Amino acid sequence: MSGNRSASEPRVTGADIEAARERIADVVHRTPLDTSRTFAEMSGAASVGLKLENVQRTGSFKIRGAYNTMAQLSPAEREAGVIASSAGNHAQGVALAGQLLDIETTIVVPEVTPAAKIEATRGYGAEVVVEGDIYERSYEYATERADETGETFVHPFDDEAIVAGQGTVGLELREQYPEIDTVLVSIGGGGLISGIGTALKAREPDVRVIGVQPEGAAHAKPSLEAGEIRELPDVDTVAEGIADTRLLETTFAIAREVVDDVVSVSDREIAAAVTLLAERAKTVAESAGAAPLAAALSDELELGGEHVGVVISGGNVNLTEHAELTRAGLHELERYAEARLAVAGWPTTVGDVVETVESEGAELDVLERARRTSVDEPNRVPVTVGLEGSGPAHLEGVLEALAGLEGVSVVERSLE
Repeated sequence: MSGNRSASEPRVTGADIEAARERIADVVHRTPLDTSRTFAEMSGAASVGLKLENVQRTGSFKIRGAYNTMAQLSPAEREAGVIASSAGNHAQGVALAGQLLDIETTIVVPEVTPAAKIEATRGYGAEVVVEGDIYERSYEYATERADETGETFVHPFDDEAIVAGQGTVGLELREQYPEIDTVLVSIGGGGLISGIGTALKAREPDVRVIGVQPEGAAHAKPSLEAGEIRELPDVDTVAEGIADTRLLETTFAIAREVVDDVVSVSDREIAAAVTLLAERAKTVAESAGAAPLAAALSDELELGGEHVGVVISGGNVNLTEHAELTRAGLHELERYAEARLAVAGWPTTVGDVVETVESEGAELDVLERARRTSVDEPNRVPVTVGLEGSGPAHLEGVLEALAGLEGVSVVERSLE
């Protein structure tokens, strides 16, 4: 839904974002800004403010852009309906916007989309079409169908109205956290950072806008440095919400004007950030939403003495995935140990194992009989345990205590 501006004019202005805020005001939540002394100390910043878009309607910021775009459709376009392609948050944003605006919506998803996400999208009244083995095939199908049927295709990020809607996050952030010096924002296709950057720079040009990408999908920095869009041949990251291969025309043009730098973080660092958000901020974040905090806590940035805004862009993660992420995060933080024990007197001795772990001040995450191998003694039962502690020294002490139990020996251990 491009405007009619000349090439010399900004694609999205502060005024566009202000208009978007008025348009969506009765629909979206003004999400909270939660300051964290813990993360300020860990990062060296003067303060850290978490902008919690994970508690937005549909669980992410996407409803902002989707509603702003669809609210501007003509009566004829509304009658023809809307189609979008997405395997995640954009799908639910478009579906809810369609429900609120009484517009029929169709969402095309790839075959790998989890059933829970499909049901959540249908729950907002959208028709879901499963088409294509990967997202790119779903995208092609949706755009081809839009050409054939006259439905309006709502792009997940490469659209000025989408960018303006996402920019309302920046307006709120500035009002809630006026002292802000730097903002950290995840980059997938670039719609969110383009909007936030435009909103903040319009009011305070000196605010640093820093994008964050996973190492396995780090396309933005090479593109901005080269002055042209660079596309990755493939992506490999746990942060599926920002696993895009490139920026597109609109977001690239805007990002060149408003993004000061882009940094990359590893999947391990992202998992640690997910874990710390759950533990310290009592906040459930998806991997893409936690990436900016991972950057704040990494060695990639110098944030000493600054007031840092961290946009937690979404929280749509199922419980099994979240549990796996937090366990990986504890490994990264060196607060998780796994061990293989040889136990005599099963199951009586297991009670001693449990009591010892508790008395040592650790948490027993896993305790189960292991599959016997050729190296196991016939008169011992192989057992695997997973332990959570405060650090490597604590965990080592717990394992030493277990090894000192009668009828228990520690066969293998891993503190990494």
